[in-house]
Amino acid sequence: MLLKIFKYQNTIISRYLLSNLIVFFFAITFIIGLIVFGNQFVLTVQESISFGIPIKELMPLVGFNMLRDIPIILTLSLFLSIIITISQLYKNSEAVVMNSIGLGDKSFMNLIKPIVFFTFIIIFYLTIFAVPWAKQQKSYAEDETVNASEFTFITEGRFESFKNGEIVFYASESKVNDIVGEQNMEEIFIYALDNENPIIVLASEAKKYTDATNGSIYLRLKNGTRYEGLPGSANINILNFEKYDLEIVSGDVQKSILSFSEIEEKNTIDLLREGGSKANAEIQWRISQPISVLILSIFGVFLGKSSPRTGKGINLIIGIVIFMLYNNALLVAKSAIESDQLSPLIGMWSIHFLLLLILIIFYQFRQGKVAYFIDKITFFNIKEKSHV
Repeated sequence: MLLKIFKYQNTIISRYLLSNLIVFFFAITFIIGLIVFGNQFVLTVQESISFGIPIKELMPLVGFNMLRDIPIILTLSLFLSIIITISQLYKNSEAVVMNSIGLGDKSFMNLIKPIVFFTFIIIFYLTIFAVPWAKQQKSYAEDETVNASEFTFITEGRFESFKNGEIVFYASESKVNDIVGEQNMEEIFIYALDNENPIIVLASEAKKYTDATNGSIYLRLKNGTRYEGLPGSANINILNFEKYDLEIVSGDVQKSILSFSEIEEKNTIDLLREGGSKANAEIQWRISQPISVLILSIFGVFLGKSSPRTGKGINLIIGIVIFMLYNNALLVAKSAIESDQLSPLIGMWSIHFLLLLILIIFYQFRQGKVAYFIDKITFFNIKEKSHV
């Protein structure tokens, strides 16, 4: 009879705990995701303005970057939600009641298992399969964006701005020849700044092309006039030309800060076959992310335990610091493996082992076993001294 009551109470508590955990998990994921993805969108807009590429051409790249960031967002969200959920139980003295019926740290760990393992599977799939695929697709999209942008972002009858507004372009007619890959324009007007000196260029026709050596996009103007200087001033320079090349998009667009290395784009099976320090570092990094979910979840249960007076604010700060130190330590280990300064056998496994060791000591301390062991050592030392 007592066993049935305990199981019934355990089921109710499990549902209550999981429901709170899920609510906090989705809420924190939404907030962090909004911040991260919002930042990605802002960076994309800045790149669009800087390089003169329409934002619609860069939006697929934002999607691939979002997929890349999801594993870390989910890991941090679950870690913080566990801390908040457990802290809430202690703040409302509900955990005291649970402890009275035999539910302690181990029970809390068992109760949150469903969502922890569900998150573990999602992150494992993302890091091992989806994220490498997304990085590979992003590289393809970047190439397509550069190639497509060469013939798409000049529209006839409309003023276009490039290089943060340093160049303003207008063409009364624009025709794209998809067969030969050319865009021809007529009746051209260009306003540009060269060392803060205004330049106005008028040309009868223009053709857009890409310099194969540096990837920069140029306009080749024909049969026109170039005016340099302030209108009406005596120092204005006038140049008539038959052919004049003007750079409108720098080749640096192909060296975007969002680019990934070739190793990061390869699928996990190819990395296992390839071997080498960089491949080993990437494999360990992919495996480490789902492993960190399990370790941080246990840490979250321990950090969540607090007195009603201290609140959960301090625990959250400690949790964020631990997450940052843990993640940065893995990144440092990854760089060390790549540069052959750290053996892959030690690698990131040492970081996980160290954190697990801290967890074990922390758990033993919570159970009072560390204090008991210290008391025993102290007792034997005093006893030996008394004999002497």
